[in-house]
Amino acid sequence: VEDLSELVPNKEELNVVKIYAHKGDAKCLYPTGRVTVKCEILTVQYVLGRYDLMLPGVVVPLSGIPEVKKGDCCAVKVVSNRAPMAVGTATMSSAEMRSLGMKGRGVSVLHTYMDSLWAFGDKSGPPSIPDVDTEGVEATYEEEEEDDDEATEGGEEEPCPNRVPDAPCPGIQELSLADREEGEHGKEEGEDPEDLRSPQEQMDALLLQCFLQALKSKVKKSELPLLTSSFLRIHMFSCCPSGKQLDIKKSSYKKLSKFLQCMQQQHSLVRVKELSKGVESIVEVDWKNPELRSFRTPKDPGIEEASVEVGRAEGEKPYHPPEITTLYSVSSRLEPLFQDAKKRKGTVLQPAEVRAIITDYVKRNELVDENNKNYVIINPILCDCLLEKSEYQEVEALKWDDLFSRTLYKMQHCHQLVFPGQPPIVKKGHIEPIDISVASRGSNKKVTMIKNLEVYGLDPMAVSVALQHRVQASSALNPVPGSKDRVLVQIQGNQVQQVCKLLLDKYQIPCKYIQGLDNKVQKPGRKK
Repeated sequence: VEDLSELVPNKEELNVVKIYAHKGDAKCLYPTGRVTVKCEILTVQYVLGRYDLMLPGVVVPLSGIPEVKKGDCCAVKVVSNRAPMAVGTATMSSAEMRSLGMKGRGVSVLHTYMDSLWAFGDKSGPPSIPDVDTEGVEATYEEEEEDDDEATEGGEEEPCPNRVPDAPCPGIQELSLADREEGEHGKEEGEDPEDLRSPQEQMDALLLQCFLQALKSKVKKSELPLLTSSFLRIHMFSCCPSGKQLDIKKSSYKKLSKFLQCMQQQHSLVRVKELSKGVESIVEVDWKNPELRSFRTPKDPGIEEASVEVGRAEGEKPYHPPEITTLYSVSSRLEPLFQDAKKRKGTVLQPAEVRAIITDYVKRNELVDENNKNYVIINPILCDCLLEKSEYQEVEALKWDDLFSRTLYKMQHCHQLVFPGQPPIVKKGHIEPIDISVASRGSNKKVTMIKNLEVYGLDPMAVSVALQHRVQASSALNPVPGSKDRVLVQIQGNQVQQVCKLLLDKYQIPCKYIQGLDNKVQKPGRKK
């Protein structure tokens, strides 16, 4: 009764408020009457990083774990401080917690200190209220803390949650804490904290990690002011760990400007200013910010020290364009003309070989006009193979160039692709060019589509990632209708000019094998 009167004083106004979440569900706001759960400092920082409370991090008092039922409202606090740091609901009863050996998820966290809801208020920190019930466990906890301090290299001081108002934002520290928490909780529970987060939360954490690492190890004071687009492309992408892809569109921020605005207003890490119309730049970085100074660069051998090479994935071999050669195949109509050279139907020849065979045939049959050696007399075989029916009675001789061009025209076209270190690939027909087209989607939105990349040995995924890094727009891979083994790269906006630069400069594809170059955006010029 005394504890209840302390929590809810007599004759004091008590309100129970019901609100509606964005999904339409009704939620009750509990006042202060709730079961408190004590946990370790590291666990609290993990909870403040938007994770649920895992039971291995709960400190069980000497009197035992409080009796709770599934769904009961609970408060999470640290050892030696009665002030709650987070509130949530119990995912299981206390009996189930004991039967499971204090393993698994204990509290589903709804609201934490320094989250978005806290930011709407006066942003005050919780008070420091001594907890007499934890005197028995403080000694044990302090011994473990001393052991941790001895094992810490460099003698850096770890932040203490008892001084919460002076501590940096836990959202910034959750990245370095996640690896340590994974080692403690993952071994005991067999669960990976990455699996507990949604893809959007994982992308938010990756975005924050790359941002802090770029500020701490990449950006120099002499580079300021720095374009935000250049900061993302040159510095943040180079800090992305191997095997992961940084995509702002998949984060909760959706845009780089919103993310930088959050870093400026809530964490005071950078100051962003629009130096020219529509172009934002980072003009100032708070190098002394405790959140930035306490950040530790993760050790990842896959992180490139130099600027990111656009379009190169881990382990990907450098691309070399194929050597493309036009070939011709002997058709059934021309088979009598090539019979003396022992070339049957379907034999693939190069243009020089065709020219040599035709020249040898003409000289062997003495078909060169004696009066004008620039002409070749048409015999019955040449007439049947090269002339149209309407020309049988009219054409008696052809020029050498006309003879060769007619022969090549009547043959079946083929092409040969030779990739470095691979045997030649011969295919019938003309080689398909890389097709670049622009289509409209929805309310006057443009998308650029690229297909036939596989013909030239290009990986559509690598091209998609390279374009995404260049233009900072979302991209997707879609199957080509009517084809089983080809995909179409689609990227937002009219990006024909950037696609052309990528294909011509990086991949060195000849211009004659690219179709749709005239679809690029035309810059407005002066009227004459």
